[in-house]
Amino acid sequence: MGRLGDFARSLKPGSDQQLAADLSANRRASHRRTGAARAARQGQAWEDQDRARDRKGGTRLTRWED
Repeated sequence: MGRLGDFARSLKPGSDQQLAADLSANRRASHRRTGAARAARQGQAWEDQDRARDRKGGTRLTRWED
């Protein structure tokens, strides 16, 4: 449910504690999903850059065989 739906739910009479718990759980789940995806993208970007540097050569001494 989007923010507008959350706002509409907050206007209904009922259990405010349950609403707060639901919204909190949704935020935590969203944070986990986006955090893991962001970390994966950053790790992949680093790996791609590192391999490109290795292919190009240069002054960097990376010895994977040791």
